[in-house]
Amino acid sequence: MGTDAQNLKQEEIIFRSKYPPVQVPDDVTLPEFVLSNVELYQDKVAFVDSVTGKGCTYGEVSRDVKRFSRALRSLGLRKGRVVVVLLPNVPVYATIALGIMAAGGIFSGANPSAHASEIKKQAEAADAKLVVTDGSTYHKVKDLGLPVIIHGEDRVEGTIYWDELLEAADKASADTTDDKVQQTDICALPFSSGTTGLSKGVMLTHRNLVANLCSSLFSVGPELVGQITILGLIPFFHIYGLTGICCATIRNKGKVVVMRRYELRAFLKALITHQVTFAPIVPPIVLGLVKNPIVDEFDLSKLRLRSIMTAAAPLAPEILNEFEKKFPGVEVQEAYGMTEHSCITLTHGDPNKGHGIAKKNSVGFILPNLEVKFVDPESGKSLPKNTPGEICVRSQCVMKGYYKNEHETTLTIDKDGWLHTGDIGYIDDDEDVFIVDRIKELIKYKGFQVAPAELEAILLSHPSVEDAAVVGIPDDEAGEIPAACVVMNNKAKESEEDMMGYVSSNVASYKRVRVLQFVDAIPKSPSGKIMRRLIKENMVKTL
Repeated sequence: MGTDAQNLKQEEIIFRSKYPPVQVPDDVTLPEFVLSNVELYQDKVAFVDSVTGKGCTYGEVSRDVKRFSRALRSLGLRKGRVVVVLLPNVPVYATIALGIMAAGGIFSGANPSAHASEIKKQAEAADAKLVVTDGSTYHKVKDLGLPVIIHGEDRVEGTIYWDELLEAADKASADTTDDKVQQTDICALPFSSGTTGLSKGVMLTHRNLVANLCSSLFSVGPELVGQITILGLIPFFHIYGLTGICCATIRNKGKVVVMRRYELRAFLKALITHQVTFAPIVPPIVLGLVKNPIVDEFDLSKLRLRSIMTAAAPLAPEILNEFEKKFPGVEVQEAYGMTEHSCITLTHGDPNKGHGIAKKNSVGFILPNLEVKFVDPESGKSLPKNTPGEICVRSQCVMKGYYKNEHETTLTIDKDGWLHTGDIGYIDDDEDVFIVDRIKELIKYKGFQVAPAELEAILLSHPSVEDAAVVGIPDDEAGEIPAACVVMNNKAKESEEDMMGYVSSNVASYKRVRVLQFVDAIPKSPSGKIMRRLIKENMVKTL
């Protein structure tokens, strides 16, 4: 038995980066790491609002991270306690998140457009102790029974005001707590549907995020420090918005042009006015840039855009070709990652440093310090090059686990520390990675994750519904849209529109069911699993 086990070990096929390992500093927290050398950039603008032009400098970010951290401690926030931040993208967002982390707290970003019931679920699941929001979103958190800090101009009785809180922190005595924040402490708790559907808190430590920034920024040299202007449109409550945009930019002392919401004219105006050089966006925006006539209203020669990056969903090859024709000087980069790990692959390194550029339609090369393998989902055997299997990754960036969810954690991270992504892909002879499909059933609507299990649970809560299944069906604009098959009982009076309305009244707008059909039965396998592929094929045929 021993030799069999040894043979199996020897046969394990593991791929590593073609680039040398990078150093990850010990004993620094995420705020310390990204704000290092900030004194050299005191007067440089760090964040600016794309519409109002108001923003904050590096000196102000550094000062207010310390002030907010001190204020939280004086409010009684203890190490390891969760603060939910429910705000749109605003210039002060990163300051709030880093202040929470510097105080030893845990930042948990929530979607301000989510339904109040969804925010409640997240706050309860995270055991949150405090909420930061603004006047326009306060109504969604007022019944949580938690202290609320209000950012912005609005005044709401019974809440704590951001400006007053920071002023009080200036008068507070120095923080005497000896509860030092360690690199191994959890600093962020984003919520992700993971590979199995329902939302779970992902425990990320300072070390996880510092290590990921070291790997993903390995190709950015000193000559680019202070030079990049990046578009902050991807939601900052999403881990990619916070680490990939805000933290990466602060680390390299660039400027983030902050956009609250996407609208094509405002987007193009922001790119031109603020001379944005790098824009991380999602595929539906690329589609708009290619197909929408509004683009022709703008003088594209004024663009300073050097590259865009798409993540969150694969970019259709034909859209990519059209984009390159319309924006000839703009490089299209792709990346692949997940909340449970952050970035795993990148398509573009700096050729001047001997770092290559991956093939079109790939998601890029493996980042330094990471190990990746491709396993047969049935047998668990690791597979050679050019053979599709489940992508598994092992590194210092792998989450600590799902909060209070041992079962889901062991399903996702195996005993050898491999994170199973639930995505099917392969690596070719040049060590470029390609994504083929997802094992997981999540629907990616405009880059947002929609869990079928959540929508099915809502449908099944209706008294007239006997059974239901939700799948993602392809859509040119959104990538995928949630579509439902519903079995109604014989007393039901509701129409298909009524049932779509029922779901809409319980979820955020991006989770709405866009197509709904009544059926006689939901096809299931002998073990009782919903046969989603079959449902999907049937629905696509009938549309």
